[in-house]
Amino acid sequence: MASISQASGVDALGLANMIISAARNATTHRKNCEQLAEHVRLISNLLEKLKSTDLINLPATKEPLEAIEEALRKALDLVESCKDKSYLYMLAMGWSVVYQFRQVQAEIDRYLKIVPLISLVHEFRMQNIKEGLEAIEEDHREYTLEEEDLEAQNVILKPDRTNKDANILEKSLSRRYPNLEFHEALQEEKEKLHIELQRSRTINDPNQCRVIEHLIDVTENVVNAIPEKKLTKLLVNEPTYMVSGFITNAKSSYGEMNPDDKRQSEWQVDLFDCCEEPCLSLKTCIYPCGTFSRIANVVSKGEISRERAVNDLMAYAIFCGCCCYTCCIRRKIRHIFNIEGGSFDDFLTHLMCCCCAMVQEWREIEAVKGER
Repeated sequence: MASISQASGVDALGLANMIISAARNATTHRKNCEQLAEHVRLISNLLEKLKSTDLINLPATKEPLEAIEEALRKALDLVESCKDKSYLYMLAMGWSVVYQFRQVQAEIDRYLKIVPLISLVHEFRMQNIKEGLEAIEEDHREYTLEEEDLEAQNVILKPDRTNKDANILEKSLSRRYPNLEFHEALQEEKEKLHIELQRSRTINDPNQCRVIEHLIDVTENVVNAIPEKKLTKLLVNEPTYMVSGFITNAKSSYGEMNPDDKRQSEWQVDLFDCCEEPCLSLKTCIYPCGTFSRIANVVSKGEISRERAVNDLMAYAIFCGCCCYTCCIRRKIRHIFNIEGGSFDDFLTHLMCCCCAMVQEWREIEAVKGER
């Protein structure tokens, strides 16, 4: 980031011009960069007017102007990162980056509001700069993620991707690297991600490291997935806003559960063996929705998110009893693992011993995972 090092010693007006120039070359968050550049252009016009007044030379004005310069350096750093950093990384951190755009504009505007107060104290006439301040105050910008970026973000946060997901990612990367083939673009991203990983390790940020390691895995697995190779379906489908701290190496951590697997005919874990897992049993008794949502998410291979499982459970509890819903998940587990039993047995088990049943089901999934 050569221009960042060049920014040291540059005044606020020079920084504003550097931001406007850098925004033209942004490859991610283009719309946000353009919006910030337009807002900074208004600030640049105001600073030009301020330079022609004696107000700029007042000691009281020096401090807010220095604060504006510092905020503009942050803005320049942010816009430059949208040009230089890994495209996949900036997509994954999407909402965090959007928040930074909102924050940096608010910070710049906050210090600009001090200028009219200083002018009142020192009895300066504000006719020359009043219009500029009003224009900045009325310039409300909405920083967000575009539809295409959201779609690509959802793909790269998945632990496993289908061929359709690979096509979405290819289309997204083609906008960032129009002159490169898909595998070349992925290789370019991989190299940039390794640089980001080194930075995160240097500052000892384990959450960022997990995100980046996951993205490196994406670049490797998507390449392998392109030649019509069957991919494991998504197992853990958490909302994308959780990526900053909660991405784990969830790549089919419970194995691919196959309904045609004939190795089992009965439960490996007994219904009343819940005392062998006291912590799990206590958690299930206190908050059964938590255990059930994990089971439903894994058994449905991510089609039922944990939030949806909890919401559905609450709805069933209101209208016809939650055991009517939970027993359906138990039946699905039996089908996947080829365990003997019937729907009536499942219903009675959840009606009479719901917490024990959920502990058994989760331990069964863990036991099968251990075998595979």
